[in-house]
Amino acid sequence: MKVTHLGHSCVLLETATARLLIDPGVWSEGFEDLRDLDAVLVTHQHYDHLDAERLPALMAANQHAELIVDPGSAADVAKVGLAARTVRPGDAVELGGAVVNVVGGEHAVIHRDIEMPPNVGYVVDHGAFYHPGDSLFVPEQEIDTLGLPTGAPWLKLGEAVDFLRAVAPRVALPIHELTLSQAGIGMAYRRFSDLAPEGARVEVPTKGEPIDLG
Repeated sequence: MKVTHLGHSCVLLETATARLLIDPGVWSEGFEDLRDLDAVLVTHQHYDHLDAERLPALMAANQHAELIVDPGSAADVAKVGLAARTVRPGDAVELGGAVVNVVGGEHAVIHRDIEMPPNVGYVVDHGAFYHPGDSLFVPEQEIDTLGLPTGAPWLKLGEAVDFLRAVAPRVALPIHELTLSQAGIGMAYRRFSDLAPEGARVEVPTKGEPIDLG
């Protein structure tokens, strides 16, 4: 599998059979130029995960791609004229030959006075890659590569480290970094490397460059 980080929470997954784009948000770069996608998946409706202005052009350029969304995003994509399949925790979908299991369901708490939308995570090919969206949900599957949230209004560094240890992947790929300064991002990456569970490595992505994870 190859993984390309396109900024913040957006990743392009290239499996043996499928090209899957997850969470094309407003802080992500270059996703509108992608072609030959089999599916676009959205974890939740926050703008840093779903750019409703650029999404229609992306789908028009990838007409055979299926749009997969959580329950909270369904109305947002309908407003811009897009048809989508709404998925919920416990669902499993096949996309271009890749199997995606839907997990989680709840967005992490920012503050008790802020209502949170639904949030689903996507486990691709039985654990080859896991994207949790804005959550720290630990799936039942053994995870090879984890998209590891780095910084967010709902996240402390210690919580991210505990999440990394609980999932215990072979590879941690830091994502969701753009709420931090460059200094903060670098500090988080060092802590992830220093405190990762035994057998796990942290693969710091370079934006737009694919990483071959075998």
